[in-house]
Amino acid sequence: DLPATSGQVLLGGQDTTGWSPEAISRQGLGRSYQKTNIFLPFTVWENVFLAAQSRDPQQPWNPLRWLRPATRSAAAQARCEGALELAGLAQRRDAIAATISHGEQRQLEIAMTLATDPQVLLLDEPLAGMGVAEADQMVALLLRLKKNHAMLLVEHDMDAVFTLADHLTVMVNGQVIASGTPAAVRADAKVQAAYLGEDA
Repeated sequence: DLPATSGQVLLGGQDTTGWSPEAISRQGLGRSYQKTNIFLPFTVWENVFLAAQSRDPQQPWNPLRWLRPATRSAAAQARCEGALELAGLAQRRDAIAATISHGEQRQLEIAMTLATDPQVLLLDEPLAGMGVAEADQMVALLLRLKKNHAMLLVEHDMDAVFTLADHLTVMVNGQVIASGTPAAVRADAKVQAAYLGEDA
């Protein structure tokens, strides 16, 4: 992570500039990465439960806590089940993460994020490496999530972007060339030249 050189990062009205990743996550930011970041030897359920467990209230130090099975947490189990259902993976709960398809692994990463009860989702190229059918399924999932979560999406699949976005910012070589509604950005000559083709 690089420290901020200027400005502020506000999340839920709270200045989170310089906070640790786990503190920002507890404040309500859920993040998925360009490269899938899951526990391959674990089942789908175990991956999501680990994320859900991170939201259990922090208890005062008690050595007997270590003797209690983590899976007894009813709240974590409920978050896990809800995230699996929302991500469309309830029927794959017992599959080993390493054996499921690339698209399902991306869904799993999002399910892990959802299990932390985020208010804001930061998703880095969630459609990367997907075929058409998997991409369509991911877009449908993101449209469902959009109803109840603020979402910041970094993505190069322009069809998906225009389907999902309410507001677009287009960058070339680190510079913003257009920002606005999907319709306005689609009609922008600089965007057409850079990404869409002159006849878009």
